[in-house]
Amino acid sequence: MKTSNNTVLIVGGTAGIGLEIVKQLVALNNYVIVTGRDKQRLETALAGLQNVTPIAFDVSKESDVTALVKRIEVDFPQLNMVINNAGRAFVYHLADEAEDAFGNAAEEMMTNYLAIIRLNQKLMPILRAQNESAIVNVSSVVAFVPGINLPTYAASKAALHSYTTSLRLSLEETSVKVFELMPPLVDTAFSKEIGGHNGIKPAVVADEFIAALAKNEFEIRVGDTEKIYQLFRKAPAEALSLINGTRNVQ
Repeated sequence: MKTSNNTVLIVGGTAGIGLEIVKQLVALNNYVIVTGRDKQRLETALAGLQNVTPIAFDVSKESDVTALVKRIEVDFPQLNMVINNAGRAFVYHLADEAEDAFGNAAEEMMTNYLAIIRLNQKLMPILRAQNESAIVNVSSVVAFVPGINLPTYAASKAALHSYTTSLRLSLEETSVKVFELMPPLVDTAFSKEIGGHNGIKPAVVADEFIAALAKNEFEIRVGDTEKIYQLFRKAPAEALSLINGTRNVQ
């Protein structure tokens, strides 16, 4: 997949991994449409960047999706890349009776999984009309091995991984390439509650994403995600222990 001269939509690009990817894409001469739920935060994050269009948008709201797709059809019919990076996560334990596991899971599944399916479906005619296009779904290392502190978030990412694989196979005879970006623990505000300061920097994820995109590496297992994935294939119980903090990555 080419890494320059694309028109890119990135859903969830105001901070962390999303913002680093925006910066790198802009530096590579791409035009980037960036969404975020908070208009002020979005505009502040993108201040000083060229070739970007900020759009306040909540991917979980059908009315927002309909309005966004209509705008893209009119203003950006050349759109050829969609990066689904919006995320919702609750840190809790399923054994805690005070927690609303159903409510938490409903929010996470909508933002991290169902909303992505809806947006991809609505944008598919535009993407398939291009000579070369891409869908990038951002999942996580916990798509393979769940973490007890993020139980239903991990389940939503596992669902996204399965869907992404099916989507890739379904579109392999079309112009649409399907990528999955799977970061490990990353040092962002999003991961602060689970020790994100111990993670890799968002720029490292963005670097590996751009490199993999250029080589058509469709499953992008960044950093420790690759180590955990390989361990999971050989020794699932050990991988589970590693993710949940009882042993270290070697």
